[in-house]
Amino acid sequence: MATRARILLVYTGGTIGMIKDYSTGALKPFNFNDLLQNIPELNILENEIDTLSFEHPIDSSDMNPEEWRKIAKIIYDSYESYDGFVILHGSDTMSYTASAISFMLENLNKPVIFTGSQLPIGDLRTDAKENLITSIQIAGLQKNGCPVVTEVGLYFEYKLYRANRTTKINAEHFQAFASLNYPPLAESGVHLAVNSKILWKQSRKQQLKLHVNFNTDVLVLKMFPGITKEIVNHIFSYPNLKGVVLETYGSGNAPTQTWFLDLLEEKISNGLKVVNVTQCAGGSVAMGNYETSVAMKKIGVVSGKDITTEAAIAKLMYLLDKNLTQKVFKTIYETSLRGEMS
Repeated sequence: MATRARILLVYTGGTIGMIKDYSTGALKPFNFNDLLQNIPELNILENEIDTLSFEHPIDSSDMNPEEWRKIAKIIYDSYESYDGFVILHGSDTMSYTASAISFMLENLNKPVIFTGSQLPIGDLRTDAKENLITSIQIAGLQKNGCPVVTEVGLYFEYKLYRANRTTKINAEHFQAFASLNYPPLAESGVHLAVNSKILWKQSRKQQLKLHVNFNTDVLVLKMFPGITKEIVNHIFSYPNLKGVVLETYGSGNAPTQTWFLDLLEEKISNGLKVVNVTQCAGGSVAMGNYETSVAMKKIGVVSGKDITTEAAIAKLMYLLDKNLTQKVFKTIYETSLRGEMS
């Protein structure tokens, strides 16, 4: 008889954890101690499920590195007791949190699956039940006594994605997320089909390491036609600024005006880390392909390749805490650490 996988279900907040009070019509937090009673379908799964809820569940709009630390520490402290983890989270910032957790948990060898919903769990047309049930099923998948998925994933509307490859693309449709630069790790239909060839695999099994420190002296600057020297100079004048994710056009192109390049060069020479990502929904930065990005490459702007903005900012905050030189930072940032870039 197959061993029943032990799954820890962690509720941080968000729509999925709400249920309608039919006497008032208002939404109220769901009591996860009554999980099996409210979702009897979970009894069919061959898993042992424990639940844990934040003492004060929060809207995902209020997520920040302090809350990321809580999630990561829960996983780290419970790591040896469970075979997999499912994190229930509001959808608005789920890609940011899930990306950050992927960097915080080095040498992860068990599944950590993020999910949520567009409608509350008690709604008649909710997507919450399917997302929750399949996420638990994925977290419990084993082959030869070992977990099938050994990375941080994000499951939504019949698809499991690598979490740090995702972005939220729709606020109304059930298919709220996309991974435009990496295919789904698994798809749920009549059967649960896992694409084993593209799963993240550690070169060798090592002890889990927890990284909890993030440097938040960062910003995202999206380029747009008409951006002025005064605006950029003002933004970059923040005295504690340590890192910038620069959202550029197309394959990494930005203005070639002297004032812009001179300002970047000055800031980089003074230690500022600048990462170039595309503001396109899909595709990759390819610095040097066009004249408009050659100069940025020469002055030390780091290529984000095909990383998402969500993963880019999480990776930037993660690496800034390491106090790396510009050269070492560039080398490490342009290297895929958790499968976040090609």
